[in-house]
Amino acid sequence: MTLRPDCVIDAVNSYYTQSPGCSGRSVHRYAIVNARKVAGARTKVAELFNAPQTKEMVFTRNATHSLNQVAFGLDWNPGDVVLTSDREHNSNLVPWLQLEQEKGIDHRVVRSNSDNSFSLENFENACADAGPNLKMVSLSHVGNLDGVEIPIKEAAKIAHDHGALICVDGAQSAPHMSVDVQELDIDFFAFSIHKMMGPTGMGGLWGRMDLLKNMRSIQAGGSTVEDSHYDGFTWSQPPNKFEGGLGNYSGIHGTAAAMDYISNLDLNEVHKHEVSLNRIMSSIIKDEAGIEIIGPADASKRGGICSILLENIDAHDIAILLDEAVGVMVRSGVHCVHSWFNERGLDQGSLRASAYLYNTEEEVRLFADTLVEAVQSLG
Repeated sequence: MTLRPDCVIDAVNSYYTQSPGCSGRSVHRYAIVNARKVAGARTKVAELFNAPQTKEMVFTRNATHSLNQVAFGLDWNPGDVVLTSDREHNSNLVPWLQLEQEKGIDHRVVRSNSDNSFSLENFENACADAGPNLKMVSLSHVGNLDGVEIPIKEAAKIAHDHGALICVDGAQSAPHMSVDVQELDIDFFAFSIHKMMGPTGMGGLWGRMDLLKNMRSIQAGGSTVEDSHYDGFTWSQPPNKFEGGLGNYSGIHGTAAAMDYISNLDLNEVHKHEVSLNRIMSSIIKDEAGIEIIGPADASKRGGICSILLENIDAHDIAILLDEAVGVMVRSGVHCVHSWFNERGLDQGSLRASAYLYNTEEEVRLFADTLVEAVQSLG
């Protein structure tokens, strides 16, 4: 989750003070204001990712909601193969495991290289091994564990060459780099707006219109149907069929402001800034005894994420120390990637520092220097 600029906070407050009503349910002034705001926010998000059609952009609660909509909205047959990497967030692993239990699909894991980078060779071999049963490839664009980017455009071509769809978990890429869903040639893109300087409880799902039209909604009720009778109903068209119930209108107001803010940034420069901060962090801690950085040694291949294994020291203890001693907040634990840590017997998880556009060199040096001092004292 990111911090929010004042414009986002002001937009959320404005909803509650100026137009605290619904969209699409009435014709009074509040309803009209919010209907326009929903349409405008949707357009802004669609333009950010270069979606072919604005109506392909679905508002969700978060990337987890989006990925579940894809997983449980498609039709499955026993033996259908789904491929994921070995570094997926639970949100892009557990739905497929659930479908394996409930529908009999065949979930397979593509192993990474020894430095945690993605192996296109292993991926292509896995696609070939699956043969005609391969139905879906679902990959994180950037790993939340280590910041390693998967070459999605190349993976998408391989997946399509083998007759499969590709779904991308973009929670860690959307805030940090330019994403063009048409250029990547993917089928679904899930993301969390709360990681893009937007409000909590806001996410999105982009999907190709032909797929969205044929996909079931995982919720039914208000807004999802055009009409209903005692013996049947007619689904609404996308995106409405996927946006059941009362919308998060304050969140949508904030989303519009966040999209305005982020659209005025050069995301390539944001990425360079994050990498430069990661290089500083990594250079200070990489040779320290008792510290191991997860992922490639080259910080430029880890974006703004520096995830650290600590020898004989509890990551939670260090996280508390950093917060209370110098006001540096980092995440500790397994980062919703239990599978990766469990396979390696790493019960304590790791310490993860994540730099963003508002962080400074002074801040990352403070983090790294304090971490080294703590490890030397406690190790």
